[in-house]
Amino acid sequence: MGLLIKAVPGAAVVVLPDMLSKTKNYYLAGLIPLFPAFALIAHYIVVTGRGVGALRTTVIFGMWSVIPYFVCLASLWVPSGMVKVPLALGGAVACWCLSAWLLIALWSRFH
Repeated sequence: MGLLIKAVPGAAVVVLPDMLSKTKNYYLAGLIPLFPAFALIAHYIVVTGRGVGALRTTVIFGMWSVIPYFVCLASLWVPSGMVKVPLALGGAVACWCLSAWLLIALWSRFH
């Protein structure tokens, strides 16, 4: 039952953007992935396993993780009108991976 409770928000994150993309407010599909369903699950797991101190550290790291997401969106927006969409999406994912790796490396070094 616990696994089902964890899976439902994940399924909603997949289904809701599809439904919203077919409405006049299609742009709201970009907001759904930012709903903190997975973050809430992760935070619950961290706090129950490691305590409030670890939760607070995880929250701060989560705030910094907005940077790779921003890099991903910016790197998708720039070439989206110039190249085929799959190539632009692949480039955006690569930029997210690179910036996430950099964030993790810097966090590990300075935290």
